[in-house]
Amino acid sequence: MPVKEYEAKKLFYPIGEVARMFNVNTSLIRFWEGEFDIIKPHKNKKGNRLFTQKDVDNFHIIYHLVKERGFTLQGARDKMKGNPTDTTNSAEVVKSLQRIKSFLLELKEQL
Repeated sequence: MPVKEYEAKKLFYPIGEVARMFNVNTSLIRFWEGEFDIIKPHKNKKGNRLFTQKDVDNFHIIYHLVKERGFTLQGARDKMKGNPTDTTNSAEVVKSLQRIKSFLLELKEQL
């Protein structure tokens, strides 16, 4: 299932909104937060997690590796630590291709 893109950029995203972006449960977001040390959400006085845009971008990479490419969690951690720029570039290429695909499908529908 493709990842939903949000146009508006916020400073902080609550956990429910991040979960909706990836169409997963909030429990998976909390699990990934514990498994990957690059995810560091801010917490308000009530203890609610608030994720920055950088955290969301890291979730995109994790989602791409684990859900789309089938990596194990350990494999995804190793890949992100071993060559983070290559992994980031690969995830960006996939995002761009998904946007192009959706644009072309919309264009096809209009014809």
